[in-house]
Amino acid sequence: ACAQLQLAVPVAVVFAPGSVSGDLPRPLPFGDVQETEIAVNQRTSVTSRYETVYRSTTAREEAALDAATAREADAALHLLQDASVGSLTVYVVPETSPLLPQGVSVYVGKHRSALVRAGGDLAALRTRLQQLTQVMSFTATSIAAALSDRVPDGQLGPDARRHLKSSLGYEITFSLLNPDPKSHDVDWDIEDAVNRYVQPVLDKLSLVANFSVDSQILYYAVLGVTPRFDKESSSFLLSAHSLPHVINPVEARLGSSAASLYPVLNFLLYVPERSHSPLYIQDKDGAPVPTNAFHSPRWGGIMVYNVEAPASPQASLPLHVDVDMVRVMEVFLAQLRLLFGLSWEELPPEFLLESPGNEGLADWELDRLLWAHTVENIATVSTTLTSLAQLLDKIGNIVIKDDVASEVYQAVASAQRAMAELAAGHLHSAFQASREAVTSSERAFFDPSLLHLLYFPDDQKFAIYIPLFLPMAVPILLSLAKIIRETRQRKKEPTKMD
Repeated sequence: ACAQLQLAVPVAVVFAPGSVSGDLPRPLPFGDVQETEIAVNQRTSVTSRYETVYRSTTAREEAALDAATAREADAALHLLQDASVGSLTVYVVPETSPLLPQGVSVYVGKHRSALVRAGGDLAALRTRLQQLTQVMSFTATSIAAALSDRVPDGQLGPDARRHLKSSLGYEITFSLLNPDPKSHDVDWDIEDAVNRYVQPVLDKLSLVANFSVDSQILYYAVLGVTPRFDKESSSFLLSAHSLPHVINPVEARLGSSAASLYPVLNFLLYVPERSHSPLYIQDKDGAPVPTNAFHSPRWGGIMVYNVEAPASPQASLPLHVDVDMVRVMEVFLAQLRLLFGLSWEELPPEFLLESPGNEGLADWELDRLLWAHTVENIATVSTTLTSLAQLLDKIGNIVIKDDVASEVYQAVASAQRAMAELAAGHLHSAFQASREAVTSSERAFFDPSLLHLLYFPDDQKFAIYIPLFLPMAVPILLSLAKIIRETRQRKKEPTKMD
């Protein structure tokens, strides 16, 4: 299935007084369009269109830019913007503006706008804008990663298949592993921690998918690897190459992914047993990992939480342990961002990113996710429908019911609508349409009326019907043979002439 995708990004470049460069091609306001081709493969072409409007600030925007700090200006400008999903607004401020700290020429806010220091001519500004749009919308790499199933392996970076595939929903499970309950009585306030730290992030991500969260405590669940004792530090170490073997034995105990419709993200907090404490994770170079945690792409993450040994050896067991949830949640939220591909790529040193605060991700990061997921959904629909068509070609006697046919038509219509909305620069409606297309195509592909016919080939029919028809057929065939014999006999006998 050939797909030509056009991704249109509406960008507004707004000049504050004293920041207009002298070499503008025509008086403000004016617009221009820049197109670049993103190479995926022979059958899929993706074009990005940056539709830019250059204009001057309004009086209210000017007042907002008079704020004391970039953060305050960003908050004030956010209220004035038409911040539709997927659009960007770049405010160009004079070179002498006190809003940007020394050495910073680009400030990325936590909504959908950025401040850029005016420097040099229009060409220099355009280069900076190009860097900025790549940070705030999508890059060739992020689109290639979204289409990773169609891209030849050699062309993808090592991180392309790290993040989760687009799905209509995700299940998140937090598990506390206490392998030694005789020594440690561990208490964690997971409900409060989820409400306080995880829920704001999931509320923001609810545009992308549905989430469900649960938690559990597993006793006597041990890691599949015995850590190595290190005499110098008198601690136990898990080396980087043994980490993949840690997951399988633990996963058998988790038992959540079997019954789940959606991808499951596992976040495990492991309190090592007393005989293996303290336990530290080492990286590839043998240095201790500062967070004492690691993550597994598309699976989740594990954090090792060491308990301090009691001061007196006579202390009564089990020791009561209150888990510091702030420290744990910082690690788990960072891993959650990694799993969704929200880690920042290497940025030029003159860029300053505003921290998204307790929401966990900025508006433009949400847009980045939507760009990638929309493209991935359209590709998934085209693959699913192509597979379905090939399957139906192979099975000659399959009956397509009207409801299956209507799901296929709906999937095609929704995918075409998603592509049209992308080309028009309406990211939110494009994403919604791509989700509908995925739902319809999967309903058609997994329809029960098709499933039981798939497993009913011709040789199976013969195997079923021959034992039924053979006993009936034998006397019929014998009678036929007898009739034929008698007819022949009659023909041979000469008729008597009187």
